[in-house]
Amino acid sequence: MGAVFRIRHALHAGPVPRPYVAAPPRRQAARLSLASRRGDAARVWLAYSQLALSMALVGANVGVAKLLAEDLPVPMILGLRCALAVAVLWPLARALEGRVRPSRGVLWNLAWQAAFGTALYNLALLAGLRLTTALEAGLILATLPAVVAVGGALWLREKLPPRQWAAVALAAFGMGALVLARVAAEGHGSALGNLLVFVGVCGEAMYVLLARRVAGQVPVVTASLWMQGFSLLMLAPLCLPLLGSVAALAAPEVAGLLVFHSLTSSVLCLLLWYAGMRRAPAGIAGVFTAFLPASAAAVAVLLLGEPFGLVHAAGFVLLTGSLLLATWPARRVG
Repeated sequence: MGAVFRIRHALHAGPVPRPYVAAPPRRQAARLSLASRRGDAARVWLAYSQLALSMALVGANVGVAKLLAEDLPVPMILGLRCALAVAVLWPLARALEGRVRPSRGVLWNLAWQAAFGTALYNLALLAGLRLTTALEAGLILATLPAVVAVGGALWLREKLPPRQWAAVALAAFGMGALVLARVAAEGHGSALGNLLVFVGVCGEAMYVLLARRVAGQVPVVTASLWMQGFSLLMLAPLCLPLLGSVAALAAPEVAGLLVFHSLTSSVLCLLLWYAGMRRAPAGIAGVFTAFLPASAAAVAVLLLGEPFGLVHAAGFVLLTGSLLLATWPARRVG
């Protein structure tokens, strides 16, 4: 390609080549500035793509988890997922972050994060997905920022601005729309299944609040490795009586879904999210969580064939609006 470019350039340059004249310093500075701005723009768009893909994979995994829950017991799905994640994160953490030994207090905090954010969240989510639809589960997951805001106000005594309270109100109306869908029998979900998914959301909100206590004290991949390890220990007593169920993995489609679910949700999404956060403008990353309910809805409707009615559409608008309102960066004054 470079040779073709040089040939074309020579053909159009004329018979007598013009002598090269160096650009004045001011013009060179302008060109360097333009190149720098283009490079910055490219890095920002790359960051946006990483953040969007991370959340899209999280949302898509709601549908994948529902399929897995039809073939494997819930504890076994989580136990195998944690085991695969540990096997991948162990060498990855050593390669990227070296040998890091968190303090005892940090390890206790990571253990509690594992209990709420991995064990409780995933057990409740997968149990709920056995009863409700991936569409409604994905919409309920969009309440997470509002639940975190309420948890921060109640537990950490944080003062919420009016915009956060508006996000909480929209989330409540969105949940009301899903309840209305159950009453009107517009979907194929269940109230109990939706409640279990919301319990999972509350567990994930506790994980987020606990993470604030140790922010910056341990590298991200190392922290994730410890949490997956703690989760595996917590889930082992539930998995041991169900070892016979691994026979379902003889089916290639089930084994493939489990590997995809484990490596994307526990490893790839994590790496994409934090890589994007390093390059994206401050405060903008949370906006991309809107891709979670959108991708969950798309997989549920397009791949799983779940119905999408008017009440679901209203819930989607309200819950996505709540999510964006809670995560959109505040305007700086001055």
